[in-house]
Amino acid sequence: MKVFLLLLVVLVAIALVVAWRRGAVAREQRHLDDARAEAQRWYERLGGQVLNLHADDPAARQALADAGERYNAAGGQLQQAKTVRQYELARESALEGLAYVRAARIAMGIDPGPELPPLAGAHGAGQLTREREVSVQGQHYRAGPQPGPGTPYYYPGGRVQGRPVPAGWYSTPLWKTALGAGAGVLGGMLIFDALLSPGFGDLGYGEDFEDASADGGDGGGDLGGDFGGDFGGDF
Repeated sequence: MKVFLLLLVVLVAIALVVAWRRGAVAREQRHLDDARAEAQRWYERLGGQVLNLHADDPAARQALADAGERYNAAGGQLQQAKTVRQYELARESALEGLAYVRAARIAMGIDPGPELPPLAGAHGAGQLTREREVSVQGQHYRAGPQPGPGTPYYYPGGRVQGRPVPAGWYSTPLWKTALGAGAGVLGGMLIFDALLSPGFGDLGYGEDFEDASADGGDGGGDLGGDFGGDFGGDF
């Protein structure tokens, strides 16, 4: 009798473990399916905007070109994604593209559309609230909250080499230079430091901005690093 009861207890325990494992697998699959659907939804929305919008304005045209790059990146990530985190990164790329689309629509003078979910990579970067000008090594640079002939390059905000860079319009795509190598990195960061220096009095980049000097300039886990870890390189 005791042997029978012991066997019964063991069988019940095994059944509970199997049921728990099946439930865990089902939950993980649901999370994966939800992440895939969410990324796909924003990717398709971006695709519709990229394919249907055309602009003559240089700033809007550049923003749409950047949106197209993010669309291609998101598509590649979706094809490779196998984990929830990788689908989240693909979603982030699609949202970045939609941020560029929104900027292009503003430059074109049309309704920018509904607000987008906040970009994870732009957390703490803030946004420019006034125009800024600076000369570095004989070159003149400008940045501001609105597009114009002197500021045709939009950036949705983020961290470049660990430094928070506010969303706004810039005279040159400094973030691409600063993500390069060698002297380009140093030059790009010098320009960012000059443009975003607190010495201007009115900081001009919103309340959400996190001063890089507060943590020694270490942005910690910038988006580029996450992509490199999950997809094996830049995109």
